Amino acid sequence: MFLLRPPGVYRPQGDTALLAAAFALVELQPGARVLDVGTGTGAMAVLAARRAGVRVTAVDRSLRAVVAARFNTLIRGLAVRVVHGDLFTPLDGQVFDLIVSNPPYVAGRSAPPPAHGRARAWDAGLDGRAILDRICSLAPAHLARGGSLLMVHSALNGVDASLRRLREAGLRTSVVARRREPFGPVMRARKGILQLQGLLEPEHDDEELVVIRADTFDSDTRWQAA
Repeated sequence: MFLLRPPGVYRPQGDTALLAAAFALVELQPGARVLDVGTGTGAMAVLAARRAGVRVTAVDRSLRAVVAARFNTLIRGLAVRVVHGDLFTPLDGQVFDLIVSNPPYVAGRSAPPPAHGRARAWDAGLDGRAILDRICSLAPAHLARGGSLLMVHSALNGVDASLRRLREAGLRTSVVARRREPFGPVMRARKGILQLQGLLEPEHDDEELVVIRADTFDSDTRWQAA
């Protein structure tokens, strides 16, 4: 799938593909509201908008990503509302039946993740959880009754930490997809840092990616953990 990707906008790769595979297994009723948080090029928004009758909103803090997502959905004739802002901030208390997210999760060199530049598309602070933790805390308030969250990240970030935070926020959780991926250029460049932080063994040149699903307790959706 061709997608316009300006410099500084995340390139869809293995984590996007794994999230897309998990999304394909979710049943959505006509009129379902889907939110793509940190849409980047709009890859997940495109997939969601191709579902009949689904209403899709996408959000990103990068103006370049917003422009790319608008272009990539418009040239396909897809009705996607793309808004600019930080995570859920521009959504004014709106709720959704499904939230999908492939947020920045690569461990970086400093505690606060960069606010500008190309690295903010993947850099998420020292332990890679700066954005993950915020999504775990904020997403439940934006889930409609019976709603679900699908979020992908590396197992290096602490799968149990995400599951615990989402449970503490009132959701039931599980890992619904897993896949090992060889390091790309960003992770290879950060390998030394990850080793110093105790997140990676020297002999490892790959990582396990996971998709976490979190449902509201009033959902009657049935699913199996991977």
